[in-house]
Amino acid sequence: MIKAVNSQRPVNLDLRTIKLPVTAYTSILHRISGVILFLGIAVLLYGLDKSLASQEGFAEVKECLTSPLVKFVIWGLLSALLYHLVAGVRHLIMDMGIGETLEGGKLGSQIVLVVSAIVILLLGVWIW
Repeated sequence: MIKAVNSQRPVNLDLRTIKLPVTAYTSILHRISGVILFLGIAVLLYGLDKSLASQEGFAEVKECLTSPLVKFVIWGLLSALLYHLVAGVRHLIMDMGIGETLEGGKLGSQIVLVVSAIVILLLGVWIW
């Protein structure tokens, strides 16, 4: 009797127990930050449109930007932008042939995480 499937494959994957490499986390975060930017641009464009429509609209947007919740949302959007920028620069550097090895990819991912964390914290200090 011939088996149709490879017996070495796991039957039931428990996603909570799978250990991903650091490069996978940076890749997943890069995609998530892109989605956040795509969705957040609508909110920012609405605020821009409202602020340019009239003086009253500008005053409303200005007042809204003093709210802690709105500051948190803006910080989140700018954090996504900064992470996406830093990870994108890493991809551009890799396109030039630098850091394409397994060790270089891991080091590049670690650098992206550290640089992004520092810049995002500095951004939070600046906003608050």
